[in-house]
Amino acid sequence: MTRNVPDVTFKTRVRNAALEGDNPFEWKELTSAEIFDGKKVVVFALPGAFTPTCSSTHLPGYEKHCEDFKALGIDSVICLSVNDAFVMYQWGKHMGVENVFLLPDGSGEFSRKMGMLVDKDNLGFGMRSWRYSMYVDGGEIKKIFAEDGFSDNCTSDPFEVSDADTMLAYLRG
Repeated sequence: MTRNVPDVTFKTRVRNAALEGDNPFEWKELTSAEIFDGKKVVVFALPGAFTPTCSSTHLPGYEKHCEDFKALGIDSVICLSVNDAFVMYQWGKHMGVENVFLLPDGSGEFSRKMGMLVDKDNLGFGMRSWRYSMYVDGGEIKKIFAEDGFSDNCTSDPFEVSDADTMLAYLRG
């Protein structure tokens, strides 16, 4: 049985060259269909922008290997987090991200529909995405690498299988 990515609409912010001043951005709704239909996409999801493992290893690993993914026919590499568009933008700017597309799942709708929304109230985070990566071809999920230990109020932050190297090894076959 195959599984498709959830049908959701993401609230994003994009630069608009026609806007001047301190805030040249505007809201743009981006649907799952626009992101995934007819494309080969690698998504990696993580608990939060500016958090230790996400900032030191997870995002930098995918950013570093974007050209390797493109050489394997991947159209885009997407980082998804249950953060709002403003936080994701500032994190990308802070991290110097140029190749990975940072996708805000602000309400957690996509993560919930994926079955990957986890309660991290014990850490003061609230609802967040579990750490995982997936390969999606034309909207169909072909492979998911989800970290072990999924549970609400989990005190650990496993990072063993959702890294860029594991996804590259899978795609190289």
